[in-house]
Amino acid sequence: MKITHQPILLGAVLVSALATPGAHAQEKTPGFNNKIPEKIMTPDKVESRLGTLDFVDGIPTAETTQKLYDNLDHMRGVEVFLNFIPAASMEGLRLGSLEYGATKSNQAILFDQLMDSNPLYLTGNTDTVYCMSFLDLERDGPTVVEIPPKCGPGTTDDAYFRFVIDMGGPGPDAGKGGKYLILPPDYKGDLKPTAGTDQAEVDGEKYYVAQSTSYVNWVPLRGFLEDGKPDAAVKMFKDGFKVYPLAQKDNPPKMEFISASKKPINTVHANNFEFFHELDNVIQKEPLNFLNPEQRGLLAAIGIVKGKKFAPDERMKRILTDAVAVGNATARAISFRDREKKAPIYPGSAWHSFFAVSDYQWIDREMEGAMNLDARTKFFYGYTVNTPKMMMKLVGAGSQYGVAFGDADGQPFDGAKTYTFNVPANVPAQRFWSVVLYDPQTRSELQTSQPFPGKNNTRDKLITNADGSVDFYFGPKAPEGKEANWLATVPGKGWFMVFRLYSPLEPFFDKSWRLGEPKLVK
Repeated sequence: MKITHQPILLGAVLVSALATPGAHAQEKTPGFNNKIPEKIMTPDKVESRLGTLDFVDGIPTAETTQKLYDNLDHMRGVEVFLNFIPAASMEGLRLGSLEYGATKSNQAILFDQLMDSNPLYLTGNTDTVYCMSFLDLERDGPTVVEIPPKCGPGTTDDAYFRFVIDMGGPGPDAGKGGKYLILPPDYKGDLKPTAGTDQAEVDGEKYYVAQSTSYVNWVPLRGFLEDGKPDAAVKMFKDGFKVYPLAQKDNPPKMEFISASKKPINTVHANNFEFFHELDNVIQKEPLNFLNPEQRGLLAAIGIVKGKKFAPDERMKRILTDAVAVGNATARAISFRDREKKAPIYPGSAWHSFFAVSDYQWIDREMEGAMNLDARTKFFYGYTVNTPKMMMKLVGAGSQYGVAFGDADGQPFDGAKTYTFNVPANVPAQRFWSVVLYDPQTRSELQTSQPFPGKNNTRDKLITNADGSVDFYFGPKAPEGKEANWLATVPGKGWFMVFRLYSPLEPFFDKSWRLGEPKLVK
């Protein structure tokens, strides 16, 4: 029985197999010998956010091609804006320094009467004495920076706002003062960067050595108030802060300190077409390997190339003008309405961190070591100074920040309305704490009837509640009897605020101490 039925079964299988090619032949894609997967095909008409895109057998028409190239140039213009805010921001600071009259590295900008709201600096504070200098390593070569004892936080950042070295309190000198030597990117000598507290000896002098990736470098230092006054910090900088070329160490140029307080100088990068010119200035100044080939390629795609004039034609200028507008709008969305779930300091809170990641190179551990591009954009659009110490848990050292762009209900602050928030007792700040108001347009101190739009618990005589907490009020008029705890706002303008803790303590980090939420006074 089994032998008789076997040929019949084999025959059935053979008939089925022979029928299969015919079935496939009926399914072949028109114009092809076989069935082509639809996922690799492009239809003759594609509906998109650009409108209808027309193709002839996969080849875009001339009209569609132009539309796509316009979009490609626009996309790259937006990406240039978002990715190069750090470089443009540093250029804005450099241009502002020139406006003050500081053209050499031995000419320092000093806020001897603190930073009021006249100069435009991204979220500068009203609580410390700033002293700043720009280095030009192309002109001066290896440059010495002498830091005085008792200097507060100081840093050197390169022209792309990349970290070079810390100085002062968080630096290897640990507030004892010392000499730093910053090497240019093309340095070919025998000196090597030192690590930790190690120092290198040059002609009998010891230096903490770092090598920058750019010629332009910014050295911002901070000095702390004593008895609520800037005098001691100002004297410290004038007596001990020095910058000079290593080649002139035996006869260094005399330091000049330019008072920056009360002067309406702008240091904020442009948000219009001028942004690209600011960025081009950076590219023309810095060495080729200042950026990697992919970064240079993105810039080249819109016409910014080292050694060549940036001269876009009318078409490209029109596209880039729109691109910078979209880029700026996107940066504002990322900054003021952050969608990052890690942004709130406390669950559901209006208080957010400056940092969506805890890495100064914007590497996100939760993204498997990828760079968090939005976190970088958010930070550099609103803030300055890049150092690992700002993002580290340093109990009793450094500083920590909380920023609020709106009230507890998520509504942006309205300068015509009155708001309040409570600072609970026993603020975990070993040195001091403060609150400062800022303008969402300039991201600089809010300009009001008060020259200093901030309050500081060591400088200002604040009204304290029976439980030791402090209630602050923000609005166009001070509530009766609350003038000491009031900061003025401007009807018709928005604002945001930053709460700072200097030398923060463990209760801030473990969140056992929590800031009150900002609320609208109804």
